[in-house]
Amino acid sequence: MQSKSNDNHIKRMADLLRQGATLTDLACPNCSSPLFRLQDGTLWCGKDEKKVVVVKEGQEAPRTAANNPAMDKLEAVLMVKVQDLQVKIEKTDNVEEITKLTNALTELLNSLEKIKNMKKS
Repeated sequence: MQSKSNDNHIKRMADLLRQGATLTDLACPNCSSPLFRLQDGTLWCGKDEKKVVVVKEGQEAPRTAANNPAMDKLEAVLMVKVQDLQVKIEKTDNVEEITKLTNALTELLNSLEKIKNMKKS
């Protein structure tokens, strides 16, 4: 099974090369796999399928959604609101109220999804 996983990583890396990415002499700090430079200049780990940011010694890493405490707090607050809405939906029998609550729940879930997507990139 490990071999199949490695084959998938190798295929993804080959696809990156076919798409015009350049193999660099850098290694991913997470998995030690070789990094690729995409055509837009982004460093990419083909194994982890994530963007990699290189920070030189003495410099600070740029703030991103993935390492931003404000995003973490916002995500936590939205999760609490989702739970609050769930309790309200369970307690009500009023169809109009359920409709309003489920619409609000949908918006919260969409916002949570956007935050998770921002953290991935």
